[in-house]
Amino acid sequence: QVQLVESGGGLVQPGGSLSLSCAASGSIFSFNAIGWYRQAPGKERELAATITSGGTANYADSVKGRFTISRDNAKNTVYLQMNSLKPEDTAVYYCNAIRLYPSRVMNFWGKGTLVTVSS
Repeated sequence: QVQLVESGGGLVQPGGSLSLSCAASGSIFSFNAIGWYRQAPGKERELAATITSGGTANYADSVKGRFTISRDNAKNTVYLQMNSLKPEDTAVYYCNAIRLYPSRVMNFWGKGTLVTVSS
């Protein structure tokens, strides 16, 4: 059973920084991609940033230049460094991992961590 546990959320002022962590129960090499989605109040869940097993990062346009995703394979952990935070970054941030099979895609989700950007 795959478990993804997020940590690091909290309240931060606009312009501030926050770092999120996602610890996986097993090797993150077993996932084709792992990363972060977010869901703001009243909005649909959207991709923030992901990183493939090969190390290729992908970012939403809204976070490019401000967020950085990284992975520590030895710790089976993925990080999201968020800088220059804006009120519109307020959301629940979910860790997501994907395994690709010939005929299906398996998605795994954490329970989420709340990030609030407010003065």
